[in-house]
Amino acid sequence: MTDPGQSELEEGGVAPTLRELVSSTSVKLLIVSRFFSSGSSVAIAVAAGKVVFDITDRELDLGFIGLAEFLPTALLVLLAGSLADRYDRRRIAFLALVTEGAVAAGLAWYVSTDPTAVWPIFLLVGLIGTARGFANPASRALPPLVAPPGGLPRLISTTSATWQMAAVAGPVMAGMVFVIDPALPFVVIAISLVLAGIFLLFVKYETEQEMSTERPTLSNALEGLRLVRRTPILLAAIGLDLAAVLFGGAVALAPALADDRLGVGAIGLGWLRGASGIGAGIMAIALTFAPVTRHVGRRLLYAVFAFGVFTVALGFTRSFVVAMILLCAIAAADMLSVYVRATIVPLATPDHLRGRVMAVEAVFIGASNELGAFESGVTAELFGLVPAIVLGGAATIAIVVLWWFVFPSMRDLDRFDEIDVSTPCGV
Repeated sequence: MTDPGQSELEEGGVAPTLRELVSSTSVKLLIVSRFFSSGSSVAIAVAAGKVVFDITDRELDLGFIGLAEFLPTALLVLLAGSLADRYDRRRIAFLALVTEGAVAAGLAWYVSTDPTAVWPIFLLVGLIGTARGFANPASRALPPLVAPPGGLPRLISTTSATWQMAAVAGPVMAGMVFVIDPALPFVVIAISLVLAGIFLLFVKYETEQEMSTERPTLSNALEGLRLVRRTPILLAAIGLDLAAVLFGGAVALAPALADDRLGVGAIGLGWLRGASGIGAGIMAIALTFAPVTRHVGRRLLYAVFAFGVFTVALGFTRSFVVAMILLCAIAAADMLSVYVRATIVPLATPDHLRGRVMAVEAVFIGASNELGAFESGVTAELFGLVPAIVLGGAATIAIVVLWWFVFPSMRDLDRFDEIDVSTPCGV
């Protein structure tokens, strides 16, 4: 079944300008919701990581924060994806985001008690990860339904820019208000998550959601995973994020990097995490005005390769300024790869399977981010902070080289409109 948005691209439909795109009230609501939810997601990791590291002074515990966020998403992948294809995705995302907000309020209360035990923090972060496991596939499958004909690539770049602006605002906010009161970041996060959910309720679809009418069996739930496995362009794009960025999770070690190597405090930590959003935000804004249109497969590989090189360099620096620049560069490269992947995946997926495929993608992304944070924490505990960062970047570079030869269909992909959901290879 061919996706309506894709058909418009294939028939030569004229993509809307940025002004035309954001003139839609539903697009505005989606973008604002993405800003609040994304900023909260990053801020939770920063604030919880800071609280835990202040209590234990162990890099390994920073890894456990990532693990607590990732495991629920992985365990719920089949259920969450199936629900997103069977019910209104707006309502699922609303309920999940409000639940995240309630748990964030619980974190605020616990941190306000001046705790000495970290396991309740891991438990509460795990509950947030559980709610996020339902929110991600539902909300990430919304852009193809909200975008006007031919407007999906530009909407992806716009929401990506929004995500990165939030990735600056979230950590900086968390770092600054943490100095006032360690519980205060979680209060702001709770309010933001509830607002993000409310905004999604008022989004109207440009294209009606194709509800799955199949019986909710295990085989049906696994169909998203099967589609990824049998479609090389999907497997390559999603798998690259998992395989490469899994080892490049240096950002998760920011609290240790800030304290032990750069000698900056909570505000410095907030700016280190915010640097990632600055670099990615600049790239995302550039993509909004000048989207990638040619050699998209190779640009994806080049971007991840650069990500690995900059990560290796970060491991050797002792300068706060140089670390900020490198984190900006790492995030800019990551933003380019995210943009290409986030455009490929919905274009190569029929709408009635998007929830299940987005759930699979969420696990892969979670593995590269939250599980990558756990991997970085374990490696830092075993080998030290610098080897953990350098070896992770080197592994990323090696994986890109491998992907170049193993997935020629992605390497040789020139334009997004070459993607075809009706063919087995996806192009």
